[in-house]
Amino acid sequence: MRIKITGFWLLFWLSGLCLAQSSEVQGIRVWSAPDNTRVVLDLSGPVSHSLFSLSNPRRVVIDLIDTRMGDSAAAAGAAAGLVQRIRSGARNKRDLRMVLDLSKEVTPRSFLLAPNAQYGHRLVVDLIEGSDAGSKKPVKTAPRAGTAGKTRELLIAIDAGHGGEDSGARGSRGTREKDVVLQIARRLEALVRREPGMRPVMIREGDYFIPLRKRVRQAREHKADLFVSIHADAFRDRRARGSSVYVLSSRGASSEMARILARNENAADLVGGVSLNDKDDLLKSVLLDLSQAASIEASMEVANNVLGQLRRLGKIHKGGVQQAGFVVLKSPDIPSILVETAFISNPDEERQLRDPRHQQKLAEGILMGIKAYFRNNPPPGTLMAQRQHVIKRGDTLSEIAQKYEVSMKDLQVANDLTDNTLQVGKVLRIPSEGS
Repeated sequence: MRIKITGFWLLFWLSGLCLAQSSEVQGIRVWSAPDNTRVVLDLSGPVSHSLFSLSNPRRVVIDLIDTRMGDSAAAAGAAAGLVQRIRSGARNKRDLRMVLDLSKEVTPRSFLLAPNAQYGHRLVVDLIEGSDAGSKKPVKTAPRAGTAGKTRELLIAIDAGHGGEDSGARGSRGTREKDVVLQIARRLEALVRREPGMRPVMIREGDYFIPLRKRVRQAREHKADLFVSIHADAFRDRRARGSSVYVLSSRGASSEMARILARNENAADLVGGVSLNDKDDLLKSVLLDLSQAASIEASMEVANNVLGQLRRLGKIHKGGVQQAGFVVLKSPDIPSILVETAFISNPDEERQLRDPRHQQKLAEGILMGIKAYFRNNPPPGTLMAQRQHVIKRGDTLSEIAQKYEVSMKDLQVANDLTDNTLQVGKVLRIPSEGS
C-alpha cells in the first residue's frame, strides 16, 4: 500500500520533527551559599548556550539555543541568595533568553552536566560574589600559637559532606545523605562548642554545595587543628552495614604532592605556615613529604580513636581504619579524617540515621575520639597543652601547688579562684612552671 504525502503534510511533519528535537527547561533550582549562588536548569536534553553580565541594573543573561521554557518550570525559579528574580522570554522565535536579576556584582561561570541516576541533563550557573572570581572574603582565624603568653582553643573543622545540587547517597525511604550528615555535623558542632578549650568551625552550614578542594582550603584558612568530614555510605547490596573511618592513602598523598609542586601558586604558606616559594624543588618535595607523612600519622591516630568509639555504638564495616585518596583528606598539614557513619542503603541503618537520638550518639562518639587524641597530643600553645589536676576528696590547694611545683597564687589566678575552697571533681588548670 502506498501513502501519498502532500506538500502540506510533509511540511507539517518536518516542523514537528524539528520541534521534537528542541530542548526544554523542565525545572529551575537555586542553591544559596554564603559567598555564591548556584542556579541549576533541568533540561530535556543537551543545549548550546552562552552567558554574559550586564550592569545598571546588575544581571546575568543566559541564552539557550533552540530551547523553550516548559510550563512546569516557568514558575519554579524562586529567588534566593544573590538572585532577586528570574525572568525568561523567547528570542529569535526558537531560542530562550533567561535573565537573572542580582543583588550584587558577580562573576558567572557555567557548565553542563550529563544525566545521572537522580537527574537528567543540567546546565549549572555559578554566581560567585565579586567582580573577580578569585577574590576571597575575609575569614576569622584562630592563631596556631599562643601570643603574648596567652593560650588558644583547639579549632575543629567539621565538614558535612555533599549539599545543594549534590544530595549524595539516598536510602530506600528517600533519606538524603546531605541532610542527615548536616544534622550530625550540627550536633557535633554543639558538643565541641561546649567543650572547654575547643572551638568548632562548620565548613557547610546549610543546604548548598562546596567544591571539595574549597572545603580543605576553608579549613586551612581557619588554621584548623583537625578536619572531620562526615558522610553516610551506600552500596548496591542492601545488606552492607557498619561504620568506617578513612584517612589519606600514600598514593593519594603522592598524587597531591605532585599536584602542589606543579602549581607554584599553591606552594605559599602550605606546610604549617612555612612558605615554599623560596625553596628549590628538592627541598619543597622533602618538606611536603615530611609534613604529609606527619599529617597521615596523626590522622591515623585520631581515626583509630574515633573508630573505637563508633564500635561501641554498633557494627564496624571493616576491622580497622581504611585509607583512600579522597580529596577532602589531602591537606598536607592538618590531620584529616572522613567518617562514614553508616550505610544509608541499609534499611535498618537508614532508620537509625534518621533518629535524632542515634545522631546524637554518633556525634558524641566522634567527639570522644577527638578528645582522646588531643589529650595525648595537645598542640603547643593550646589550653589542652596545659597540665590539669582533677580534685579528689582530701586535696588541698597547698598540696596541689607543692605537687606540681607552682605557687598557690598562680594556681588561684589560672583557675579564677577567690579563695582556697576546692570542689571535688573539678579540673584545675596547672600553669606552666615559672609563669
